[in-house]
Amino acid sequence: MRLTFKITKNFLILSLICAVGTSCFSKSALYDIDRAQGEISGEPTQSSIILQSRLTHGRSLVRGDMPGARGVACFEFSENPNFHNSIKTKWMQALPEHDYIIKQKVKKLNSGTRYYYRLLYGTNQKSIKTGKTCTFKTLDGPDYETEITFVVVTGMNYNLFHHGSGSRFAYKGPDKHLGYPALKTILDMQPDFFVGTGDNVYYDNPGKTAAKTREELRKKWHEQLVQPRYINLFAQIPTYWEKDDHDHRYNDCDNTGDRLPSSALGIETFIEQVPVVDSTETKPITYRTYRINKLLQIWLVEGRDYRSPNRMPDGPDKTIWGKEQKQWLKRTLLDSNATFKILISPTPMVGPDDAYKIDNHTNLKGFKYEGDEFFSWLGQNGFLKKNFYILCGDRHWQYHSVHPSGFEEFSCGALVDANARLGRQPGDPNSTDPQAAVNQIYTQKKISGGFLAVTVKPGREKQQPDILFAFYDERGTSLYIHKKTATKQQ
Repeated sequence: MRLTFKITKNFLILSLICAVGTSCFSKSALYDIDRAQGEISGEPTQSSIILQSRLTHGRSLVRGDMPGARGVACFEFSENPNFHNSIKTKWMQALPEHDYIIKQKVKKLNSGTRYYYRLLYGTNQKSIKTGKTCTFKTLDGPDYETEITFVVVTGMNYNLFHHGSGSRFAYKGPDKHLGYPALKTILDMQPDFFVGTGDNVYYDNPGKTAAKTREELRKKWHEQLVQPRYINLFAQIPTYWEKDDHDHRYNDCDNTGDRLPSSALGIETFIEQVPVVDSTETKPITYRTYRINKLLQIWLVEGRDYRSPNRMPDGPDKTIWGKEQKQWLKRTLLDSNATFKILISPTPMVGPDDAYKIDNHTNLKGFKYEGDEFFSWLGQNGFLKKNFYILCGDRHWQYHSVHPSGFEEFSCGALVDANARLGRQPGDPNSTDPQAAVNQIYTQKKISGGFLAVTVKPGREKQQPDILFAFYDERGTSLYIHKKTATKQQ
């Protein structure tokens, strides 16, 4: 390398010229380019998966954010952990307009099969590095009666865990730098898949520095997903994602008003940051259903994109789901012959909840008409005998409640201790159930974070299959287990 000097009218310019034909910084750039947020697999089906990563400059946060890096990448996958007979996806560019995210839907996979994958990446195709080996398993599909376990979480509040606020104390353990302890607990359990029901990040917390711009929203995801326990978990466990208020706009938001971030930006950022839809889709839809196996089908609904204004008077025209999604939900429920049918909702439908709220199906001035209409429809169509259950996020405490119509709901509670609280109970005048019409079988007595694990087990000999709903705290202590044996369907 040699130095040259050039004098212009007003400036003395120092130029660094390499003695070779390539850039002086190519080796440095190659060394800096990394995948600090690891890889995530999402939306597993019998024959497909969405794989995602993000190219970064190094592995350290800069002013609290993880800077992205331009480059190229592809995914390599195989049924063999040594990548014999592997297949590579097309090469993709990591570009700032897509937040340097690499996302690819892989199709034509074999059902019920364990796959291994890794990211191949670099500044160009001639300078490639190999990422960590990750894994996922495709779904078995409707012909196989296999045991399945999955976990359901919400309330992953980064700021409260790391910094606390008021009476909510930050985590003080020596492993704080690794992230949420519950994620290690989940990984140790080795569930078949992970469901984030919303509030996966908090754009509006802390309030003084609430995220409003695209860059600020992206930063919330970067700081969250760069935590080592997320990386370790998602390297082995495939995911499904929903969004709620805090990872859409702000607390109890709808689609109205000029307060930032806009609804459109919240929708775009969610689809960008997690593997929910194929990146090639021009009009992506985020409500969907998956037949996991012969015993289980799940429904993941969208609670923010199609909702009426929260302050609209309740009635037949007010909706969280929107006309098309509601028709789809009823039609697909009627079409299903799965033994167990589980609706996973970002918000509660049974509760009880706080009386002051107006943004969910339990709220007296919220969307209760639509909720009551849905429960009535379920009853009229015999779903009490069709092993139908509701799982919900949003609420910061774990509970098991029974609607007056007989349908049961399990709230997974907040994942993070600092984001947890005790909940409202039936008969509480400050609840959505002052008349104690809801039968609450279980609610937490001690404040703690945690999650819900659901296991479906095949029946033995002439016995019917079972489903177990199990609440855990962040360290894996069992708090409550409820088992239901399937009603035999005609």
